[in-house]
Amino acid sequence: MDSSLKSLVNDDNRYQKSFQLFLECSSEHQCMRDFIHNMLPDILASIGDGKSHLNVIGVGSGAGEIDLEMLSKLRLKHPGVTVDNEVVEPSSTQLHNYRVLVSQKPGLDYIKFNWNEMTSSEFEEHWRVNKMTKKADFIHMIQMLYYVKDPGATINFFQSLLNKNGKLLIILVSGESGWGKLWRTYRNQLCSTDISQCVTTGDIKSFLDSKGQSYQSYELPSQMDITECFTEGDEKGELLLDFLTEVLDFSKTASPELKAGVLKLLRHPDCSVESNGKVIFNNNLGVILIDQLT
Repeated sequence: MDSSLKSLVNDDNRYQKSFQLFLECSSEHQCMRDFIHNMLPDILASIGDGKSHLNVIGVGSGAGEIDLEMLSKLRLKHPGVTVDNEVVEPSSTQLHNYRVLVSQKPGLDYIKFNWNEMTSSEFEEHWRVNKMTKKADFIHMIQMLYYVKDPGATINFFQSLLNKNGKLLIILVSGESGWGKLWRTYRNQLCSTDISQCVTTGDIKSFLDSKGQSYQSYELPSQMDITECFTEGDEKGELLLDFLTEVLDFSKTASPELKAGVLKLLRHPDCSVESNGKVIFNNNLGVILIDQLT
């Protein structure tokens, strides 16, 4: 990462603002919901071996909306089960929002929520130190492998926690998305070196292939309106540029050459299509589903 640039994750307030704007401008949550409603139920039907109690771990759960939708599908496929749900989320703001959501939603008394305000690596350390032996039937890591030092090691650890017939669900940006092209081109300038920030499902598949590990994968079409990014000084545009580049105050701190190069690439047909005066970025996601290591 260029030494003059700071990672957006260093400023939680601006990160949350840019993330909220990203959700408003993209079909991210909608495409996840389509997957959860149409494909996830059959996946969840195969876990649990008929047990009356299931263990779930959500890693990087954010404010919990997607988690609760997945848990409702779990309940549909396994009526009458009780669920132990470990929530792992480092942002106190997001964890608070999740707790508020749970308190307002009726019918969740079959779930015991365990709140862990920690990163996935802190959770891993906590698990090892306490010599935990509990196994999980379903673990999900949605849009969080960007924030770990070693995605492969993180996957290995959580895969080791799976019960027989357990499933590990990973959702990340697709290697075929505009993000993939942006990161392949500007990884050295934009991406923080102490976390794996610029990782896509393409990288995860390569890692799993190298281990000879089988997995299932799906592509989720998604898009994002980035039109404002091309209006100098536009507040929304600047927040979206921060989110796209993962750089704090990108417009103000990037060199003119880097800024011009990034804006040109974002407009390139490899990343976006232009239609009716709008620039629509390819925000496709990829899903990877992994079984217990045998």
